[in-house]
Amino acid sequence: MFEPPLQGLIAATITPLHSSGKINLAAIGPMISRLIESGVTGLYVCGSTGEGMSLTCQERKLVVEASVEAAAGRVPVIVQVGHNSVADACDLAVHAASAGADVVSATCPSYFKVADTTTLLKCMGKIASGAPQLPFYYYHIPALTGSQIDVVDFLERGGEVIPNLVGLKYTNTLIHEFQACQNTQSRKFDVVWGCDEMLLAAFASGATAAIGSTYNIAAPLYRRIIEAIQAGDWDSARQLQYHSVAMVNVMKAYAFHAALKAIMSMLGMPGGHCRLPLTAISTEETESLRRRLDGIGFFDWCGHDSQVSR
Repeated sequence: MFEPPLQGLIAATITPLHSSGKINLAAIGPMISRLIESGVTGLYVCGSTGEGMSLTCQERKLVVEASVEAAAGRVPVIVQVGHNSVADACDLAVHAASAGADVVSATCPSYFKVADTTTLLKCMGKIASGAPQLPFYYYHIPALTGSQIDVVDFLERGGEVIPNLVGLKYTNTLIHEFQACQNTQSRKFDVVWGCDEMLLAAFASGATAAIGSTYNIAAPLYRRIIEAIQAGDWDSARQLQYHSVAMVNVMKAYAFHAALKAIMSMLGMPGGHCRLPLTAISTEETESLRRRLDGIGFFDWCGHDSQVSR
């Protein structure tokens, strides 16, 4: 069984879709091989980037099976099973374990908001119990779930009542809270960073792993940031991180998920369309995106030069 802590850059993988809207399962294997070649050290499947909440449970299971098969034990596969139905989330956790996933993770229900830590513990405990033999990471992303629960309190209390809770995916921008999560009194949790354009700050604050969308398209850049930090070369680390900020700012001028898939297609990893309610990106916008990325030098430092389609 995979043992935490997670390390390095974990790609929050997209879910490739055909123009018909169906999952392009055949594209998952080649995509994962390219990602591993680029230096990612893990795969986070059916998360926000993978449009997990817009897929049916059966589709999510198919994506997980294809991803585990493609990874073939080369890197750990973390499966995000969060659902507004806690029962469905638990079923997805059972399936993830049976499919050979290494780790299970989950957001909290978000339609009916979780109002207190006790309720969050009950929800996550039920989901984690679906795969009791696997490490469980709570996925803290308040911007999308609306959860305002004290995540430090959740960890402190969760360590006592959820046997396989080992940490969380922290997707917020509060560095002080992130540090507090890393230094809980009950025990040491594995707290994984989730905001790509702040990787430098997170690793300076003690992070050892990060999960993110743009690691799909620029893992070598982020690896260089980590290497510069480890070498104590803060000037280089800051400059490299600014490349990430510039890239994300360009992407945010478009529908982000659609822009990410468009860039992956440019790099030889067909992403296809997005599921509603996410919006699409037009042909004209795609060309504009390509020009703007070229203008900041993205294709020179993204690490996929040889396979770029311009």
